[in-house]
Amino acid sequence: MADYDVIVVGAGNGGITAGALLAKQGRKTLVLEQSNRVGGCCSTFERDGYKFDLGASIVEVVYPIELAFKKLGSSFWEELDLIPCDPIYSYIFQDGSRINYPLSLEGTAEVISKIDPEDGKKWFELADYFAEMMKKTIEAFFTSPANNFIDMAKMVMKQPGILKFLPLFATSYQDVIKKYFKNDVVQQTMSFQSFYCGLPPELAPGFIALIPYSEHEGIWYPRGGMIQIPMAIKRLGEKYGLEVQFNKQVEKVLVRNRRVEGVRLTDGTEITSDLVVSNVNAKKLYLDYIGEEHLPWLARYGIKSYEVSMSCFMIYVGCDYRPPLEAHHSLTIGPLEMMNDFWWNDFKKGRAPEDVHGLICWPTESDPSLAPEGHHVLNIMGMGPYELSGTNWDKEKQAYAEKMINGLSKTAIPELADHITMLDISTPLDFERRLLSPGGAIYGLQMDIPAQATFRPSSKSKSIKGLYLTGASTHPGGGVPSTIASGLIAAELIDKYE
Repeated sequence: MADYDVIVVGAGNGGITAGALLAKQGRKTLVLEQSNRVGGCCSTFERDGYKFDLGASIVEVVYPIELAFKKLGSSFWEELDLIPCDPIYSYIFQDGSRINYPLSLEGTAEVISKIDPEDGKKWFELADYFAEMMKKTIEAFFTSPANNFIDMAKMVMKQPGILKFLPLFATSYQDVIKKYFKNDVVQQTMSFQSFYCGLPPELAPGFIALIPYSEHEGIWYPRGGMIQIPMAIKRLGEKYGLEVQFNKQVEKVLVRNRRVEGVRLTDGTEITSDLVVSNVNAKKLYLDYIGEEHLPWLARYGIKSYEVSMSCFMIYVGCDYRPPLEAHHSLTIGPLEMMNDFWWNDFKKGRAPEDVHGLICWPTESDPSLAPEGHHVLNIMGMGPYELSGTNWDKEKQAYAEKMINGLSKTAIPELADHITMLDISTPLDFERRLLSPGGAIYGLQMDIPAQATFRPSSKSKSIKGLYLTGASTHPGGGVPSTIASGLIAAELIDKYE
C-alpha cells in the first residue's frame, strides 16, 4: 500500500491549493516544500523587524481565488483582512514628475483627459471592451483545463462570447495600446504592464492589455503580507487532514513504465504514492526530476523547446522615514519604445539596466504593522537578465543595489539613500537558488502565444500516468490568481480521472 494517496511537490500557490482541495476530497495528501514557508513567489520574510514580500505585491482578478476558498468551505474575504489599494498607480516620469490613476474609471478618465481629451474618451472604450472580455472569459479560461483542443472547444461551448476576443491572440499588447491611445504620455502609463507576463509591449500578447483595465475592478493587499494568502489555504486544507512538511527537497519523481510511484528526497528517503502533483517549473520537472529516459521523443523535444520566462531582481529596503510616494504601487517609467529597446539592447544582451524602470511597492502605506513604528518597507522590482555579460550577479549585486538606490533617490524617492536602515537584494541567481526556478524565472515559462493554454505543459501529463502539474508553467500561467487557478484545475482533474 502506498504511503499517501497524493504527494504534492512544492507549496507555492498552485501546490498548496491543489493539496488543500485534494484533502477535502478525502485523499491522504502530503505537500513537500523545500523551503521553510509556503507561497513560493507569493511569500513574506522578516529581516531586522521588517517584513518583506518576496515577489508578489498585490492581488487582483479574485474570481478563481474566491472559487478555491468557496470549494474549501470558506470565503477569501472571511479568511483574510484585505486592504483596498487606491490609487492604482502613481506614475513617476524620468524628470521626477508624477500622475496618479485612481481606482475609479471616471477618475482615471479625468486624469487622462487632462493629458489628452481624446484619449480620455478612448479610456472608456478600452474599459468597456475589456470589462466585457472579463465577464465572458475569466470564468471559462481560468477554471477550465486546456490540455488539448477538445478542452479548448469546451471552453468556447461554455462561453461562446470568447470568440469575439480571438483577434487579441493575433496582435500585440503594443498594438492594442496604440489603437486606443495616441498621446505618448498616456501610452507610457500603459506600457510597463506588459511585463506582468514577462515580455515587452511589442512581444506580449494583445489580451494582456486587459491588465490596465482589470486593476480598476479592484486590487487588494492582505494585512500581514502576501504570504497570508497561501497560509489561509494551508490552514483550510489542514482542517481536512492536509499534511505539509517543510525543508523537504524532492530529488526525483519515481516513475516505472511511465507511471508515477512516488518521490525520492535529497536525503534518500522515498515516499510512495500513485499520484504526484508537481508545482515546480515544468522543464525542471520533466528533465531533472523525472528524466528524459521516461519521456517519449516528442515530449522530450517539446519540453526542451520551451523558454523559461524573464527574470528580475528585487531590492528590499527598510527605512526610518516616510518615503515621498503617493500610492501602494508606483511605476518608474519612460516612453513605450524604451521598454522594447531595453528588452533587445539590455536584457537580451546580458546588461543590467542603468536605471530602475519598474515597480516600487510600498506595503507599509497599506499595512504599517510590517515595519517598526515610524519605519517603512519598500520592495523595488526591476528587470534583470539571468546571465550578466562579462561578470555575474554574485560579484555585482551589492554595488548594483547601491547604484539603483542612489538613482531612485535623485527623482523617484528623494532622500531615500540617507534613510536606509536595512538593505537586501535578490538577483535572478538568488531567485533560482531560493525557489529552485531555472534561470530565476518569475512566470515559469515564457508567456507568448506559442506557450499559452493548450500549448503550455498540460495540467494532466500526457507522458506520465498519475502526474499532474500546477503553478506558473502550466495553464493558465503566472500570477497569484492564475497559479491558484492551476491548483483548482489539477484537483478537479484528479477528482474526475483518478
